[in-house]
Amino acid sequence: MSADLRATVAALMPRALSDLAELVAIPSIADERIVPLAECDRAAQWVADAFRAEGIDDARPERTPDGTATVVGQRPGPDGAPTVLLYAHYDVQPTLDEAAWTTPPFELTERDGRWFGRGAADCKGNIAAILTALRALRDDDGGYPVTLKLAIEGSEEQGGGGLDQLVEARPELFSADAVLVVDVGNVAVGRPTLTTSLRGSADVVVHVATLQGAVHSGMFGGAAPDPVAALIGMLATLRDEHGDTTIPGLDSTQTWPGAGWDAGEFAAAAGLLPGAQVLGSGSVADQLWARPTVTVVGIDVPPVVGSTPAIQGRASARLNLRVPPGTRATDARDALVAHLHSVAPWGATVTVEADHVGEPFLARTDTPAFAALSGALEEAFGSPTVTVGEGASIPLCNVLATLMPQASIVLLGVEDPAAAIHAPNESVHPGEIEHLAHALALFLTHLG
Repeated sequence: MSADLRATVAALMPRALSDLAELVAIPSIADERIVPLAECDRAAQWVADAFRAEGIDDARPERTPDGTATVVGQRPGPDGAPTVLLYAHYDVQPTLDEAAWTTPPFELTERDGRWFGRGAADCKGNIAAILTALRALRDDDGGYPVTLKLAIEGSEEQGGGGLDQLVEARPELFSADAVLVVDVGNVAVGRPTLTTSLRGSADVVVHVATLQGAVHSGMFGGAAPDPVAALIGMLATLRDEHGDTTIPGLDSTQTWPGAGWDAGEFAAAAGLLPGAQVLGSGSVADQLWARPTVTVVGIDVPPVVGSTPAIQGRASARLNLRVPPGTRATDARDALVAHLHSVAPWGATVTVEADHVGEPFLARTDTPAFAALSGALEEAFGSPTVTVGEGASIPLCNVLATLMPQASIVLLGVEDPAAAIHAPNESVHPGEIEHLAHALALFLTHLG
């Protein structure tokens, strides 16, 4: 059976790449400040039409409270068969610096054995893999060995929370025995990987003010408190000389028990410049998946071009806090806020705005579905399946776990360290789509 599925999937790969090209060509960025929301609606309709063509007859875009649409649908399986919910998302990140793209971001382009385009890996390549698996698996009557449900959302990248609210309002659309969150990837090309842990996240914006307004640095510099310097000093207290997080109340000594990530491979994947160091007193896996960390993701100070010799009246920074399982994200956020207030120098006025909080997630690995999926990946890729964590956050996993505490929720996908998701020149290796499609088809067969 596996050999037949492998051959069938291989024969379907030209269509998979055609699907991916059509999807990548739709600039489905869920931010009306960048593109009209109609582009997301166009992508949602494409997805719904594609899944209806594969037998999920009621696949349709369902409007969510944030204004985007989630494609939902169901195809009943044989009596008594388990139900599998397939999750992915069709929205993509903005292109960022278009001048940094070597090929047009919304035109799927082959180069050096990879396919480049915004969303090629995150997450439209996963949609192509799911569709390919279903095409390979359909029986002569157009059915499947399990009951299938869909949740292909349109605002994951912008964190709109629309699908989370839809799940809470319409749980019957999503209840399942197993949930495949097809939105992550493998530790390397050809190395099948299941993600079992997600860090939670919390964003805060810290404002530092010391003066009523900007003043001349020659007349007042040296005695007047500089809020930019104060903010820089505060941000410098978030890590020690090793790069470990130094926020009182947050444990920065935890270790990751699963597969690791070689420091040299990580440095290459992250694009470290010569001489730059990989941070942390533990392993790369410890830093990424088991410990909290804070990243300065934005800062408001005068830009270099156009700046004047003046002390500013205020400065601001946006911080992204990542929180490992075992720590509540709300508690970690509160610890960060308290720390920022405590280290402010020179009597500076500090205000902190707290944004949306996503709690960390830890998957169950003791279920038959997890074992079946691990085996299917190993069979399809021809390599043992490893388990890793993920530094990013997917709040939906906790919503689904609350709705279905007995369900097996597992994360996998087509990304790899060279995919450059969220960055210019995002790409996918077509072999990852092919092997994942084969594994998904095997899993659904075995589970059924």
